[in-house]
Parts: sequence; structure tokens; C-alpha cells
Amino acid sequence: MGIVVQEVSKSFGDFQAVDNVSIEVKSGSLVALLGPSGSGKSTLLRLIAGLEIPDRGKIFLTGEDTTFQDARDRNIGFVFQHYALFKHMTVRQNIAFGLEIRKQEKSKIRNRVDELLELVQLKGMGNRYPSQLSGGQRQRVALARALAVEPKVLLLDEPFGALDAKVRKELRAWLRRLHDEVHVTSVFVTHDQEEAMEVADAIVVMNKGKVEQVGTPAEIYDNPATSFVMSFIGPVNVVPASTNIWGKSKHANDREHVFIRPQDIMIKTQATDTTVPARISRLIHLGWEIQVELALDDGQVLMAHLTRDRFDELKLEPQQRVHVQPKDTRSFPLNYSI
Repeated sequence: MGIVVQEVSKSFGDFQAVDNVSIEVKSGSLVALLGPSGSGKSTLLRLIAGLEIPDRGKIFLTGEDTTFQDARDRNIGFVFQHYALFKHMTVRQNIAFGLEIRKQEKSKIRNRVDELLELVQLKGMGNRYPSQLSGGQRQRVALARALAVEPKVLLLDEPFGALDAKVRKELRAWLRRLHDEVHVTSVFVTHDQEEAMEVADAIVVMNKGKVEQVGTPAEIYDNPATSFVMSFIGPVNVVPASTNIWGKSKHANDREHVFIRPQDIMIKTQATDTTVPARISRLIHLGWEIQVELALDDGQVLMAHLTRDRFDELKLEPQQRVHVQPKDTRSFPLNYSI
């Protein structure tokens, strides 16, 4: 057993930050808390860490009730978005800090720091100061420092949020490889859907203090439980059920809105009984993928994604009249906001 959160709630004045949340994080897994700003994900992480105390509910770490235990006694590694490194200390001294506080033997500290410098790919940089490192390197130092004390649980709050897109992508792939080596139970907060999908074993989708869905990246994407999850995880077209997107073969159901992934919109150059006419209003080239903005005759706008090969096969042009058909749709009442 890794982390168990049972019916936990936390308010700040009139604001309900976490509302009756229950989740379980399996031992050795890497789980993402994913949601927009204000969804409660960082507050939930701080509750697990002991930096906040819940108004109701219980928190267990590796089977022990730690609901009211001091954060210093929980043996948790915490990595912040902005590194929180000691500027006057070298990389080696930063990593060793927690071990020195615990009065470990100097030889053990030295060996542990050497081991971690190699693990986070900073061998040979131990005598540098944080100001001499790139943002990505500083975040790796912060991770090494958190891992130095061999925590029961590793918590990361938007760990790559302060980095540019290219470095973020490199570091999240590195974090996944690192986790596969150390296997410490880990929870990280992010608002980046791609980051959560790429790194996590499981995703907890949060909205307005509540858990909308828990599952693997594939389960969350392929079988969204709510309209919010469908809309937040990946791009989606949302159209009223009255919109004619089925041609002559099918009628809209009585649900309020239909949700269609852009890759599930098929574009054809010839009409069939199952297509409706549309005009290409814009083509956006994204390298390996082409984004096609389509205007239906009733004014509804749809976004479709095509592979480069399919786009080249169709030979599409702006303002061209085409015919579209949804390959897969889902219906939900429109009761979400992001």
C-alpha cells in the first residue's frame, strides 16, 4: 500500500479547495494529479505532505495513519516548481543537506551523493553552484536532494512548470526513466495533459475540488467518465445534438451536446449518404499533422486532424468544399466549465 486518501476535505474560508476526495496510489507507482488552476490538485498534494491539515477525512502513508502527523516525521521527498535550492551551497552540498541534518556518517553521505549525481546525470558537476546550472539541471538537483533521504513517498508540485517547452519534454521523459529505476511511490501535480499522459501510470483528474475520474492514460482518454474529462484530456469538438453531422443515415440523440475528437472527423471529397457538406476555412500545418478548420453550412465550426499522408492524398486547399462524417462520437450533458 502506498498512499490512501479517505474522504478528505479542506476549505480556506468560504473556498472549498478539496471536497470529499478519496484516492489510492499503489506502492511504487507514479500518479499524476491533473486539472486546471483552482481544481484542488496542489492542495491535495500538500495535504498528503502534511503541509496542510484536512478539515475531514484521513490520510495513510504505507499503511500508517499520518493525518495529523508533522510533515517532518512523514519521510516525504518534496520537489517544488521553483527548485528551492540553497544558492550559497554547491550542488553536492544541496543534495547532502537532508543527510547532514540526520547526522549521517560523512563517508555514507559522500557515497550517497556520488550515487545520486550519477543517477540524475550530473556527474562532474557537484562543485558547481545553482547559478552555474541550467533550469533543467537545477530541477534535477532538486530531485536528487529529495531522493537523498530515501523517502517513502516522493511528491512533485508542477516540477517542470518553470521550464521552456523543449526542456519540459526532455525532463519528463527523464523523470519516467528515473522512476523506473528507483520505484519510489510518486505523485506529481500538473495542468499539462500531455505531460500526465506521457509520464504517469495513472491519472487523477480533478475539477472544482472533486475527483472526476481515476484511470490509466488510455482509460482516461478512450473512456472519459464525464464531459469535463472528455473536454480537458485532449482536443475535442463540442456541438449541439441538433447539429446535422450524420447525413441521412442517423439522427442526433436527445442528449444536449455531442463530443467529437478531431481525429474522428473523416473528410471526403465526394458526398455520400452519411456525410454533410463543409468548407475548409483554414489549414494549419503542424509538421507531422495537419489541422483542418471546417465550417458547416449551418455555421457550426469543426476542427479535424489529418496525418500528413492522408492530407497529401486528399490534396486539400483553403476554401475547398468537402464532405465530412464523424467516425466516433460521445454524448454528454454540457455541465462543465474550464
